[in-house]
Amino acid sequence: MRNIALAALVAASLGFAPVEAAPRPAIQIARGVTQPVFSYEDAIRETVYVQSYVDADGDLEPDLLATDIIRPRETERGLRVPVIYEMSPYYQSTGRGNESEIKDEEDGDFVPQRFPLFYDNYFVPRGYAVVLQDMRGTRNSEGCMVLGGEEEALDAQATVDWLNGRNVAYDATGGEIAAAWTTGKVGMIGKSYDGSVANAAATTGVKGLTTIVPIAAISRWYDYHLNNGVQYLNAYLTPANFSFVIDQEPGDDEERGVDWAQATVGETGPCSVKGAEIVARAANPVGSHDDFWDHRDFSSAKKVRASVFLVHGLNDWNVKPNNFTKWWDALARRGVKRKIWLSQAAHDDPFDFRREKWVETLHRWFDHTLHGIDNGIDKEPRADVEVRPGVWRRERDWPAPGTRFQTFFLGDGALTRSRPEAGTVSFSDNPLQSESAMVSNPDSASPNRLLFLTPKLRRAVRISGTIEVDIRASIDRPDANLTALLVDYGRSKVFDGVTTQQREDCWGGRSARDDGCYRKVRPTYGTTDIEIVSRGWLDAKHRESEREVSAVVPGETYRLRWEIFGDDWTFGRGHRMGIVIAGSDASYTIPDPMRPTVTVELGASKVRMPIAPSR
Repeated sequence: MRNIALAALVAASLGFAPVEAAPRPAIQIARGVTQPVFSYEDAIRETVYVQSYVDADGDLEPDLLATDIIRPRETERGLRVPVIYEMSPYYQSTGRGNESEIKDEEDGDFVPQRFPLFYDNYFVPRGYAVVLQDMRGTRNSEGCMVLGGEEEALDAQATVDWLNGRNVAYDATGGEIAAAWTTGKVGMIGKSYDGSVANAAATTGVKGLTTIVPIAAISRWYDYHLNNGVQYLNAYLTPANFSFVIDQEPGDDEERGVDWAQATVGETGPCSVKGAEIVARAANPVGSHDDFWDHRDFSSAKKVRASVFLVHGLNDWNVKPNNFTKWWDALARRGVKRKIWLSQAAHDDPFDFRREKWVETLHRWFDHTLHGIDNGIDKEPRADVEVRPGVWRRERDWPAPGTRFQTFFLGDGALTRSRPEAGTVSFSDNPLQSESAMVSNPDSASPNRLLFLTPKLRRAVRISGTIEVDIRASIDRPDANLTALLVDYGRSKVFDGVTTQQREDCWGGRSARDDGCYRKVRPTYGTTDIEIVSRGWLDAKHRESEREVSAVVPGETYRLRWEIFGDDWTFGRGHRMGIVIAGSDASYTIPDPMRPTVTVELGASKVRMPIAPSR
């Protein structure tokens, strides 16, 4: 202090004003949220290579993960910022977001000047760093893709560790580089595969991972490929896409470009060999949940310490709804701080169906969890639910508070609260039968399905949660695939997709190479007299467990129980609620070639529905 005072006195005696040290840059907050006070144009953009904890490509060295970073320039003058982190396999192949953005590094220095999605434009000026990392075996990262394997979670852990000074990374010259510019608090985000990695990372319990925002994400890879032993049609599509991704040559990085690609993903390279093994294993027709799937199952939420903001579409039949319900329930059992958005959309990002509200909410969530701002978002109702197309409701939790299970029995074409007389009804499996055929002509009998209907509803009925099917039946073959559908018979407004418009709006800062502007997208709706609300499947050999095969003795009666996936839907007054029981579902699953006949016992068969209180 004496030296500073003396310098000021000397400066004054010589006629000069004293020079004051520049104030240390700081985050600015107004109205409970961070403000855009840092230049996006001048932000630091750099690429580092985080050392993973795995050697998958057989070079006897830990694989290096190409990690692209954009952060405020003020982080070079003492500002410390939290990190928004996404790991993706798609930055070079299919791209990210509705406009399929890839990383742009046209100036040849191998550091992106355009980062996909709006996160960098919006959050960097507000005092965040954004980290977009190439998944192992894609673009500029070493290693091999593993289709949801543990290596991906370990890679995220290695990256969070580096951001907290517990691991090493290297610059382009091979020198070690530290993340001295960060507070160490990390929030992972991502849609689909990217969000699935966030789920996996949270189960490592790594310190520093403060929150995750999984959007339309997988929590259990078995449930992505199969349901109770029944294999989905896209079980073949996904490994095919996986093969396409791993075959991308990471030509953007001249040090790990064509030579590395040929050595690792060439026909005889270790990644191609490993990838072929994984693809074959994922498509195994046995359908059992075994150790392969155990390594890709995060649904128990063990070790999770990060808060979770979960987003899913109730009509997402890519990453089906049981991938969020099991995860959400496990988080609740473990007391994890959490928030949920459930829409009537499909495999869509909320940026494309509720943009303004999404950006506002995500901003407040990250400000609270990463900057520690007490803006009240943790005290608000936990759930935002689109209970009808275009109608959102905020509720204390999901399923809706006060929801109670009610039992409906399967009678002779009737779905009734009272137990009907005993009897039997049968159907024969048509392996080519579509869902449209299963649900059409509800007042006519069909040899290939059973349909049970309520009377016309005297008031609207909302279901909120997962439906349980419980039937007694015999099968005349050694196996059968079974389908259960929940159907709304009545004129309904339904989600029809999203429409991309020509007009744009802009979110955050801009540079010459990245303007932060995106074409507007809006949900579109239609009407229908028959709406399939939700679905669920069972392979009769897996009636006891998805892990074990139990032989089916033709003619013997079994108790068959499975779930129709979680949903939130309101059946209008005057509508009828329907349950369809059928065999192979040619619209979604690989057909059973045995063509069995299934005989269902009435009176002993039922469904349990989660009925929410009327409002």
